[in-house]
Amino acid sequence: MKYTYAAEKFSTARSALMLPHPMGEAEPIMRAFHECSLALHNLDKENLDDYALTRVARLEELMSTEGLKDPSGKGLWIVKAERLTIDEKIELARIVDELAYWFDRKSS
Repeated sequence: MKYTYAAEKFSTARSALMLPHPMGEAEPIMRAFHECSLALHNLDKENLDDYALTRVARLEELMSTEGLKDPSGKGLWIVKAERLTIDEKIELARIVDELAYWFDRKSS
């Protein structure tokens, strides 16, 4: 039961990534980033297995806005989403799906 919140947030993030989106790809990716950040906030990573830990670490890398600038004021996650390659977008969707499944199983 301790992973119920994370399971819910990753499930919402997975739903956000169902494309196409009327506002373009960056918007749902930004929403997924937001949901994932909520899922990861205060998450006790010490109790995660290696499978989940490696996916969380890669997700955090994909979400990182370190070194990005936002002169237009769109938001750093939008800037990051716009810069993701096709391969990174595919990887992001796969990782979010895997984490949604993993946390759902652990929360039951």
